[in-house]
Amino acid sequence: MSSAVPFFTTALLDWYLPERRPLPWKHITDPYQIWLSEIILQQTRAAQGAPYFERFRQHFPSVADLAEAPTDELMKLWEGLGYYSRARNLHAAAQYIHRELGGQFPDTHAGLLALPGVGPYTAAAIASFAFKLPYAVVDGNVYRVLSRYLNSALPVDSTEGKRFFADQAQRLLGTAPPDRFNQAMMDLGAMVCTPKSPDCGGCPLSDRCQALEQGTVGERPVKGKKMQRRERHFNFLVLAAGGHSVIEKRLDKDIWHQLYQFPLLETDAFVEDLPALLAHPGWPQWLPSGEATLIRRVGPHKQELTHQRIIASFWELELPGPPPDTLPDNFTLTKPKNWRNFAFPRVINWYIGAQEK
Repeated sequence: MSSAVPFFTTALLDWYLPERRPLPWKHITDPYQIWLSEIILQQTRAAQGAPYFERFRQHFPSVADLAEAPTDELMKLWEGLGYYSRARNLHAAAQYIHRELGGQFPDTHAGLLALPGVGPYTAAAIASFAFKLPYAVVDGNVYRVLSRYLNSALPVDSTEGKRFFADQAQRLLGTAPPDRFNQAMMDLGAMVCTPKSPDCGGCPLSDRCQALEQGTVGERPVKGKKMQRRERHFNFLVLAAGGHSVIEKRLDKDIWHQLYQFPLLETDAFVEDLPALLAHPGWPQWLPSGEATLIRRVGPHKQELTHQRIIASFWELELPGPPPDTLPDNFTLTKPKNWRNFAFPRVINWYIGAQEK
C-alpha cells in the first residue's frame, strides 16, 4: 500500500482544479458557513443544495441569527430539502454554540463531533476546510473512488467496510493539504468516477485502478443492506368552513416533526369512501362526523421516503357554519391563500400546487 500512496495523492492533487466544479462554498474558510453547507449537503445533491445554502446564509448571516430564529421560519426556509431532522439539529447546534460557547465555533474535531447533527464525515469536512486539520472525509463519492481503486468487495454500508475505507482515506491523505485533498476526492467522484458510465479514460488514477484492470468497475462499490420501506396510508382532511381551513403542527417524534399538515387520519390500508373513513375509530373527536360533506377526494399520491412510502389522500370536506371552536392547541385556523406561509411536507405541497393550477 505504501507505494500506492504517493501515486494516488500526487495524481489526484495534480488533477484537481477548483474551477472544474464551481460551488458557492468552495474557497470559504468561515466555519459557520462551511457547517451550513455540509449540513445542507447531507443526503442532498450539490445542485439542489446550492440555492438553499445561499438563502440560509443571507437570512442568517451569523450563528447568532440562526440560533435566535423562530423554528417556523427555519423550517419554512428548509422546506423541500427533506430529512427535516437536519434542520432541527442545525437549530439545536446553533443555539448550543450561541448560548453555551459564547458564539465561538468549535475548532477541534472532538468539539465539532459534540454538535447535534455532526457525525464523523461532517466533522472531518469542517475540520479540514475551516481549520486545515488533517482529517479525511469519507462520503459516497469517496467510497466509490476507493472501492474501485482498490477493487474492494467490502460492503461500504457495513461496519467493517466503513472502518476500512475511512482508514484508507486517512492513509492516502498523509501530509497533503487536507482541504485540497478532500475536495479533490469529492470532485473526482462527482465528475469522473461517477456511479454510472464513469469516465475511466479521463481519470488521473486509471493507471493503477484495480477495478479497471480487473473489469469490475460496474460492480463497485458493493452495498450489503437492502432497504425495506414501510407503507403508510395518510388521509388528510382539507376542511372548508366559513372561508377558513384547519392545519396542525406535527409534534410527535415521527417524520415531518414541526412541519404543518392538514388534520390527519392514518389508516392501516387504503380507504375506499367517506363512510368508511367516518367510521374509523381514529376520526378526530373535535370534528363531528355527521357534519362533514364531501366535496371531492384528491389522490392517492405517493411520496417515497428513505424507509417509508407515504400514500396520501386529500379529502376535501365542507362544514356548515363557522369553523370548529374547540381545536387542539397545535391546530391553527387559516385561509387557503395563506397556506404558502407555512412549512409543509412535499406531498402536501403537491396538493397545494395542484389547487393553484
